[in-house]
Formats: sequence, structure tokens, C-alpha cells
Amino acid sequence: MNEIQHNNNSSSIVDVLEKVLDKGVVIAGDIKIGLADVELLTIKIRLIVASVDKAKEIGMDWWENDPYLSSKAANNQNGALEEENKRLNDRIKLLEEKMETNRLV
Repeated sequence: MNEIQHNNNSSSIVDVLEKVLDKGVVIAGDIKIGLADVELLTIKIRLIVASVDKAKEIGMDWWENDPYLSSKAANNQNGALEEENKRLNDRIKLLEEKMETNRLV
């Protein structure tokens, strides 16, 4: 009689992934490049693996304010740029009017 054996590895992988995303994992390391005892370059690498909810819980929500990653942030940035552009145009107009007034005097 042939028995069908089930592979339980997939459920254990899912369990591990669920725990990692729930608790989070931090991997940190430094790469230093030097020549003749003179440090030329240091690269600090930090990797955090966590769910979005866990990341927000610990205060890591930088992607929400990055205009390249969030359309909401991009729209906010565009609004701020439009307001700054309007203020600069108003200043230019005021300066041009003052210059014109000084020419007439």
C-alpha cells in the first residue's frame, strides 16, 4: 500500500515568516575600506524586516512622506511647490514694479 507523505516544510516556513513579520528582525553591519591603516570609506548597512503595521508601531513610516514612494506625499510636495512658486512670482512682480517706479523718477 502506497502512503502519501505530506511535506510540512511549507507550513513551518509560513510560521517563521509570520513570526518575523510580527516581531521584526534587525540585521546590522559595517563595511570599512582602508589602505595602509587609513580608513577611506565606511558603509553602514541596516536592514529591518517587519510588517508595515509593526514598522509604523516603532515609528518607521518614512515611505509615507517620500514623494517617490507615496502619491499622497507627491501631491503634498506639488502643493508646496505651487505655493512657493506663487510667492516667488509675487515677489518678482513687486520688484519689477519698484524698478519701474525708480526709472520714472
